[in-house]
Amino acid sequence: MPLPKLATSLRAACLALFLVPGTAAAQSVAEPLIIQPRESIQIGLSTDRVAITSDFAGADLTIFGALDNIDPLVARQGRYDVIVVLEGPPRTSVVRRKSRVLGMWINTRSETFLNVPASYSMATTRAPQDIAAPEVYTQMALGIDNIFLRHDDPSINARTLAEFTAALRERKREEGLYASRAGGVQFLSQNMFRANLALAPSVPVGVHRARAFLFKRGLFVGETSANLTIVKAGMEQYIYDAARNQSLLYGLFAVLLAVATGWLGRIIFRKD
Repeated sequence: MPLPKLATSLRAACLALFLVPGTAAAQSVAEPLIIQPRESIQIGLSTDRVAITSDFAGADLTIFGALDNIDPLVARQGRYDVIVVLEGPPRTSVVRRKSRVLGMWINTRSETFLNVPASYSMATTRAPQDIAAPEVYTQMALGIDNIFLRHDDPSINARTLAEFTAALRERKREEGLYASRAGGVQFLSQNMFRANLALAPSVPVGVHRARAFLFKRGLFVGETSANLTIVKAGMEQYIYDAARNQSLLYGLFAVLLAVATGWLGRIIFRKD
């Protein structure tokens, strides 16, 4: 083969060698990158206001929710879990310890905690230990045993703090204000669920916060929240509003009512 033709063939071969990988790389860069959207959770309340009367004996609150952008394979495997919490308004709580002194039980010490949830009702798809590791709940302050209880004295002894926080949680459980229900959240379909939360007979009035947490294969994915207002109805609401808004008149009326009741009782039961 003549030298000019050989040189031309070599230049063509080299050009093809450099162009082919470049074309493939250009095609790969031009291909769109598909990113799977992250799962999210939504909840809906049928009403944002619940009225209770004096004969209220407790009830179940139903909350519906939905998952968005779920992985069908994970859903079929049942590896999505939901935890729903209804947290009552923050209040100051005083815990007292009684001791036996001279044959009588009297309060010998008290500790004050600030911004304590007045109520805490939790429902889960499964038992909490089957959803995520205990340290996950600790980091998220999720669950009755993980509620952050802030003492009014930061320098309190750690042993004393543990003793009184445990007593506060136990008292709330006994009153039915702190409750947990495994299996209280049920999936109606792959992405729809229903949660049943317990409202205690002594559920406090005020703004309650409903929160829903989504877990995927034991890992926290996201959360959402909605507010629910619980109020008293009828005469109870009138008395409650009067005590809060017209405290002076309410106190005077209570004193006059007590005096009138005592005077009337004295007349009725007077012995001649």
